[in-house]
Amino acid sequence: MSDSLPLSGKLALVTGASRGIGAATALALGKAGAHVVLTARTSGALEEIEEQIHQAGGSATIAPLDLTDGESIGRLAGAVAGRWQALDYLVLNAAMLGTLSSVPAIDAKEFARLMTLNVTAQQALIAAFDPMLRSSQDARIVALTSTVGQTPRAYWAAYGASKAALEILVQCYGEEMKNISNIRTHIVNPGATRTAMRAKAFPGEDPATLKGPEVVAQAILDLIVADTPTGYSGARIEG
Repeated sequence: MSDSLPLSGKLALVTGASRGIGAATALALGKAGAHVVLTARTSGALEEIEEQIHQAGGSATIAPLDLTDGESIGRLAGAVAGRWQALDYLVLNAAMLGTLSSVPAIDAKEFARLMTLNVTAQQALIAAFDPMLRSSQDARIVALTSTVGQTPRAYWAAYGASKAALEILVQCYGEEMKNISNIRTHIVNPGATRTAMRAKAFPGEDPATLKGPEVVAQAILDLIVADTPTGYSGARIEG
């Protein structure tokens, strides 16, 4: 392992990798030497990120899929396990914002879809890749969260509830794993970042005033590379 390629020989899987923080993180991990499995629903956008990684001297594999389809996660895990023995980094980035509304006005069907993607699918990913994570010498799970997952904000109940659930889910897994494996879990709150989701939530905001996704990606890379103690680490990156 060299300083220029600290993740050489490692395998990473990034969800929601077709744009925003997911795409930037996939590119950063690829540049650092990891082979990156890119997942998202849009194959065309994934191919663009894959090409960027290749142009930067890295390697990647695209895996277009809908995470709300539970069977697709199992198929993905089977395909990855058929090619590699261990998964070193799992970045849980994919999420949907949903409609910002008061609690009484939350649409039940949309709320179900949101919780399926933002919570249920995340548990399914952890479960499906648990054997490969345990096979890694220094596996890390990085879950992207939001301030509203801990601080209530009017009209953000649906999204906030999903992120609160995700945080507990990942932290509990970290507690379960810390004494029996090398798996470490991290919660990352990127703060205000220039993404499509942010633009949807704050349409009047000037995106030029926000940091780019690459800043968050570098912070995630630094977190992964850091020699943190084995076991659960409640790292939180903000700002």
